[in-house]
Amino acid sequence: MSSPLETTVRVGEIRSAERFEEARKPELFKLEIDLGDETRQSAAQLGYNHDPEDVVGRQVLCAVDLGTVNIAGFESEALTLGVPDADGNPMLVGPDADVPLGGELY
Repeated sequence: MSSPLETTVRVGEIRSAERFEEARKPELFKLEIDLGDETRQSAAQLGYNHDPEDVVGRQVLCAVDLGTVNIAGFESEALTLGVPDADGNPMLVGPDADVPLGGELY
């Protein structure tokens, strides 16, 4: 019997966001996320429901131990979590109120 995959999910705050025009996937953003003790980059397909200027300052949940993925020369170091809307497009997931950065999901 195999053991379940363990993933660390932490709270981060989006410090910067811009459209990722070089990527093949539509509506992709380049994000810089502050995790309290470190900053990570993330590529996230948010443009269907979010504008870059509206996500800056928002707290989000990130999987931080899945490795790094290179997307069109951009190193994505964290997976920013979301759930599908009615059309199947990503919506960000985060705490309802501000919490300390870097906190782990239990």
